[in-house]
Amino acid sequence: MTDPGSTPLRKSVLSGLSGNEMYCIDLLGYHPGNLLVGNSVFSRGFLGSLSAGFRGMVGGEVTAITDMITQGRHLSMQRLIAEMQQSQGHGATSVTTELIFHAQNIEFLSVASTVHQKAGAPDVAFTTSSDGQELFCQIDAGYQPISFVMGNVAYSIGVGRGIAGAFRQLARGEVKEYSDLFSQTRNLALQRIVAEAQSVGANAVVGITTNILPFGGTAVQEMLMVGTASRHDMSDPALSAMGVVTSDLTAEEMWSLARIGYAPMKLVMGTSVYSLGLVGGITSAFKNFVKGEISELTQLIYGAREESLATVQQQATEVGADDVIGIKTYVYDLGGGLIEFLAIGTAVKRSTVASTRSEQLPPQAIIRDRDTFFNSAEAAYGVTLTQNQQ
Repeated sequence: MTDPGSTPLRKSVLSGLSGNEMYCIDLLGYHPGNLLVGNSVFSRGFLGSLSAGFRGMVGGEVTAITDMITQGRHLSMQRLIAEMQQSQGHGATSVTTELIFHAQNIEFLSVASTVHQKAGAPDVAFTTSSDGQELFCQIDAGYQPISFVMGNVAYSIGVGRGIAGAFRQLARGEVKEYSDLFSQTRNLALQRIVAEAQSVGANAVVGITTNILPFGGTAVQEMLMVGTASRHDMSDPALSAMGVVTSDLTAEEMWSLARIGYAPMKLVMGTSVYSLGLVGGITSAFKNFVKGEISELTQLIYGAREESLATVQQQATEVGADDVIGIKTYVYDLGGGLIEFLAIGTAVKRSTVASTRSEQLPPQAIIRDRDTFFNSAEAAYGVTLTQNQQ
């Protein structure tokens, strides 16, 4: 029983911040608050009525699913923000958004860590996809966070399935119609994250990450981009002409480039869809040849790569960029004898507004945290311990 005259114990803060993040937010004048959680649960029943339509689709956006996912993700974020406001937080870092498929339902889950200002009048509360270390790098490079933003598109991957018979007649090489279709679909996610940034008065979206996610066992995938809408000095005419600057550079990369006078301009993407002709797919192609180089397949994939990179270069040239940094390339087997090649990177330019407050980043801003919990029981016993039993 508590002594009536004793001082009540202060509740411990439950934070998702690591030790290195704690150090970095301390340099920014913040201290940690509690974990934030927001969620929304939708029924999966509507998927049955849509599934028949997937079989006949030739690719492109499935707007009904995009709209549902967008609504669910935003509802969970609204509830996370409500928790932050209730705790009088000044910011939420490391915001994540996740889809969890239960037996008959879909849960949209958002999680973050609250931060509080140590002193002074509170600014408008912000949300960011950046963790504490990334946040230090971005603010030190002049990017003031405003809001966690996202852009997504749910699209059919039935390109090689629903009309496979038609593709059997295609010769090898690029299928321009589907290159254009997939390029448009991929860029919808970027357009939507930019629109969200504009709606909160930002002129930059930094730290963009791109994920291509399966959607609950259907012939649909979601392309999701998340990042942090921010404000930056855009007195450089080349940057201000962009409206909203976009970048998928890591926070450390962006700081380093700012230190030597470079600023991001635009996230650029190139995609091309190629037919393997009668071979019917990459796996089948390998089965049909003896050991040694498969010259025709080499040339085909090389052509897809070059086409995608040419698109990236064209986009960068159009905005007046000096370089494209951090290019990443991916090859997807779409089935039915089709492959997609995707290239993505950030166009950058030398600018007088690119600078940093600090001469060097503190080690705590760049040290990567390591896992200290390991679960090897699943492999040993052949059971899954990390999932809830239904």
